[in-house]
Amino acid sequence: MPAIKEAFSSRLGVILAVAGSAVGLGNFLRFPGLAAQYGGGAFMIAYFVSLLVLGIPIGWAEWTIGRKGGLAGFHSSPGIFHVIVHHRLGKYLGLLGFIIPVVVYMYYVYIEAWCLGYALNAAAGTFSQPGVNYGAFFASFTGAGANGASLRFGLQDVGIFVIIVYALNFFFIYRGLSKGIEFVCKWGIPILIVIALVILGRVLTLGTPDPTKPDQNVLNALGYMWNPQDIATGLKNPQLWLAAAGQIFFSLSVGFGAVITYASYLRKKDDVVLSGLTAASANEFCEVGLGGLITVPAAFVFLGAAGIAGQGTFSLGFNVLPHVFSKMPFGDFFATIFYLLLFIAAITSSLSMLQPGIAFFEEGLGWKRKSAMGLLAGLTGLGTLLVWWFSKDLKALDTMDFWIGTVGIFIQGMILVMVYSWYIGIEAAWAETHEGAAMRIPLFYKFILKYISPAFLLIVFVMFIAANVFGWNFALGAGAQFKPTSYVTDLVGPNPSGVARGTFLFCLGVIVLVGYLIKIAGKNWARASGETKL
Repeated sequence: MPAIKEAFSSRLGVILAVAGSAVGLGNFLRFPGLAAQYGGGAFMIAYFVSLLVLGIPIGWAEWTIGRKGGLAGFHSSPGIFHVIVHHRLGKYLGLLGFIIPVVVYMYYVYIEAWCLGYALNAAAGTFSQPGVNYGAFFASFTGAGANGASLRFGLQDVGIFVIIVYALNFFFIYRGLSKGIEFVCKWGIPILIVIALVILGRVLTLGTPDPTKPDQNVLNALGYMWNPQDIATGLKNPQLWLAAAGQIFFSLSVGFGAVITYASYLRKKDDVVLSGLTAASANEFCEVGLGGLITVPAAFVFLGAAGIAGQGTFSLGFNVLPHVFSKMPFGDFFATIFYLLLFIAAITSSLSMLQPGIAFFEEGLGWKRKSAMGLLAGLTGLGTLLVWWFSKDLKALDTMDFWIGTVGIFIQGMILVMVYSWYIGIEAAWAETHEGAAMRIPLFYKFILKYISPAFLLIVFVMFIAANVFGWNFALGAGAQFKPTSYVTDLVGPNPSGVARGTFLFCLGVIVLVGYLIKIAGKNWARASGETKL
């Protein structure tokens, strides 16, 4: 069996690494936008229900399965499922635990480069220049206007920042767990929180910047973000529940593949109950306590509700906010540290996407770290180049994000909770979770993990596919309508998108390749343990 070759220096290091994986762009851009879009109070009810029923319990399951696999000597998702699920197909349950972080890294690192580039452009005063068109700058900088347009390397082009960010990620991943990932997270998370608190202090003291628009003040801004707006009607909206559940998965990295790998480096008596809860709490503090009080309130104060309504995550973060900072006293400074904050949040997440792949190549194929890094760099580099070149309307990025970064995470979350509650068995899994635990999980979570979480997750996933793939309008009977979305029509419609098709086929190719490598790894593991059935 493979030997453990590296480890975190402390349990705090693991917690910070998991928190770093979870704390990302979604905390400061995606979450505030969704909360504002779906009416504040109603969204938060659905959000916290999803947190308590899906996020935290499935997180505990992932921590437990990861530690259990790590004690048997495995640190990759395929290896962990191979040793836990005693079936020749068990290792393939870990396929998505490899695919999701690797494919998401391919486009996430591109967005990470935007953050660094925007920070340096803010420091250079680009966004405070008279007459700057923020939408046009974003389209030019990211290449959203035309394919290949972003393959330039000036200060106002994303190209040089992609190279810098790529090099930084692999430099730190080469240094290993304690000197690389743990080092970045131990410094990055506290710095991120300090920057966020500085910006929050500035936002909460803005008062009423424009006396001619007295309604655009801080109190009304916070009210726009958080006040209940017809909760009963809001909670009847299925799309709200889909958005809330999706945000929990996106934010906590549940089913992503990073937590199960990080947890595999824990010792038998390391507390996964408190560790999982602490990591989730750190993420929620950054998301609800910081992100929810910064982004949308700042935009509301200067632009009003009309300036926020209908804005997507990217538009809010990279079109609206530069405009907001340009109107703020010392705007260049606050814009610089805000995008620096986003960059730190992004790099702590992107590092977590590389470790599962490194672990698999090392333990499954027996490669040295340099060889593993070489293949991973080549594979992810090819995917990033695809996203980088086919940048028009961010079509390649969006295709990867939907099919792998969204659909894939839901499926992997279901695999985790079913293996934990039904394959291992809730009683045995419960005892495993509490090994070395300083606190007891309330007993009703047994019922939640065995019945409620799988059922709720399945319902949400089916509705998500029905709405976002087949275009169901959530009506029943004669009023029901189905109009396939662009995610389908781009692939099989009368006017398909060549970029979407090519990206989808590329993702399928990666899945086939990884499946083949898992098959080889399974043979290696079987021979090492003396098994005869491969």
